[in-house]
Amino acid sequence: MAGPANFLTRNKSIILYGIFLAVLLFLLKWLELRFLIINHAFEIYAGSIAVLFTALGIWLALKLTKPKTILIEKEIFTERTGAFILNEKELTKLNISKRELEVLQLMSEGLSNQEIASKLFVSLNTIKTHNARLFEKLEVKRRTQAIETAKKLSLIP
Repeated sequence: MAGPANFLTRNKSIILYGIFLAVLLFLLKWLELRFLIINHAFEIYAGSIAVLFTALGIWLALKLTKPKTILIEKEIFTERTGAFILNEKELTKLNISKRELEVLQLMSEGLSNQEIASKLFVSLNTIKTHNARLFEKLEVKRRTQAIETAKKLSLIP
């Protein structure tokens, strides 16, 4: 204990001088900042207003350009008269293969492309190719449209 106490008593004036200089430096920096704010008050206020309005503009643009999703539910009444009969004539006319018909049936059951691929033991790209050909042959753009068209043409139950 004698060592540190001896060090403090020996260097007391140097330590006080260092603390005094640190306090003065802090005071000078505070004054400099204060005068900087006073001298450039207009620029600081204008800059903060510009930042505020930029943020407001970005927020408003994101709100206005956000796509609005509208969900429309409609009932479709279908008349079933007995058992399902495959429309062979339409199947031949559209030139739909048996594999494409299988894919269309599994698609109508609500399976994803990956689930259809694993069920038929083929790759995902093969299923995507079958889907693209089916969409082209049925002249549709979406799975739901393909299923609806296939049901209208009696290709699937």
